[in-house]
Amino acid sequence: MVDTLITNGIVVTNAGTYRADVGIVGEQIAQIGGSFLRAQTVIDAKGLYVLPGGVDVHTHLDAPSLGMMTADDFQTGTVAAACGGTTSIIDFCQQSPGGTLAEGIDNWDKKALGKAAVDYGYHMLIPDFHDRIADELATLPGRGITSFKLFMSGKGSAMIDDQALLSAMAKARECGALIMVHAENGDAVDFLQRKFLSEGKTAPLYHAASRPARAEAEATSRAIALAEITGAALYVVHVSCGEALEEVVRGKQRGVNVLAETCTHYLFLTTDDLDRKGFEGAKFVFSPPARSRADQEVLWRALRNNVLETVSSDHSSTRYHDQKQVGRSDFTKIPNGLPGIEERFILLYQGVVSGKISLEQFVDLVASRPARTFGLAPRKGTIGIGNDADLVLFDPASSRTISNENLHHAVDYSAYEGMRVRGRVVSVLLRGKQIVRDGEFCGEAGYGKFLSRERVEV
Repeated sequence: MVDTLITNGIVVTNAGTYRADVGIVGEQIAQIGGSFLRAQTVIDAKGLYVLPGGVDVHTHLDAPSLGMMTADDFQTGTVAAACGGTTSIIDFCQQSPGGTLAEGIDNWDKKALGKAAVDYGYHMLIPDFHDRIADELATLPGRGITSFKLFMSGKGSAMIDDQALLSAMAKARECGALIMVHAENGDAVDFLQRKFLSEGKTAPLYHAASRPARAEAEATSRAIALAEITGAALYVVHVSCGEALEEVVRGKQRGVNVLAETCTHYLFLTTDDLDRKGFEGAKFVFSPPARSRADQEVLWRALRNNVLETVSSDHSSTRYHDQKQVGRSDFTKIPNGLPGIEERFILLYQGVVSGKISLEQFVDLVASRPARTFGLAPRKGTIGIGNDADLVLFDPASSRTISNENLHHAVDYSAYEGMRVRGRVVSVLLRGKQIVRDGEFCGEAGYGKFLSRERVEV
């Protein structure tokens, strides 16, 4: 006897594809294949893939951005995630300037409580690093937070120097945590920003011009060198270009414990999007900026060859009609970030449609490897007996056009408006409970649980 039986579907894992029924008891997968005598609920998955729920390890919900808050909180953001096929996220829990890390965690707990529709964990984002904070880092793995993010850019705000980064890396190595870096040379970016503004160049396009690929590559190389010196494990967030990727590859070849992600927008958007008519380019202001089509192809090859660990959304949503408008006369004041928590799953699947990655690689990138990288496996990210019953029923034969009207986030645009895509998320289960039915959310706010993560092997 099982509580729920998913029948007639094609099960896809990162290891293979096969036809089998899946039985769920309580919150876990109890049986795959074999004979099921009875089930309280039967879901017919004929013609559908049965996939593990997506794991998005880079989101910013209810977070501060240039004196304002992101448009999506934990309710709207996680409902959108669910409808897009994602059942677990890791959000950036942020220390307030001058505050402790514990206070930041308590603040994020309040933001998520009663709102999260999918399961969630935290990275600790540290904009105000000093000796007392370095000591507090050691307490975080005991609270299930095993990754810390620091900025190598953001001069005058969150940017840290090499001495602070070395200190943080040494502390992370001691306590079994992963250091994450936003790798751009902050001094170079600041120099170019001031240069362009002095020349009257204020349009969104100059956001990209002030953040060249070399500034990203230099910081990536430096972060990897410092990780090599300290013996720390390093995760480079949102790699956008071939030049930065080259530095990651060099580090891996030297035996440095360096991991890296890219994001959906770097696979589909280019610098040209920042030069759209009027002020439309502001929709595409994020850091590092979008690059070239050649860089897109390099990143797709890296995914196919297992050089990059994950593809995240870096969902950081601000509305175009009011929030983005504050930067009309100064590109440096345009809030960074774009929505994408709902689109990530289907857009990455287009790599399967186009033959850039295999179906099994898609599952690995969208679910399995992010779960392994961040201490959520085997509970999350794959279909196996005893694992959480986080499942997506996916129709590979369906097609549609992405329209903001049909998305569930709280933002007034999609960066992928009008894009024709193959595939459709039909139903989603989180720990055995159906939270999406026929593409629409049917779960409840607050059902999501906090995910305490395992220490990192360094």
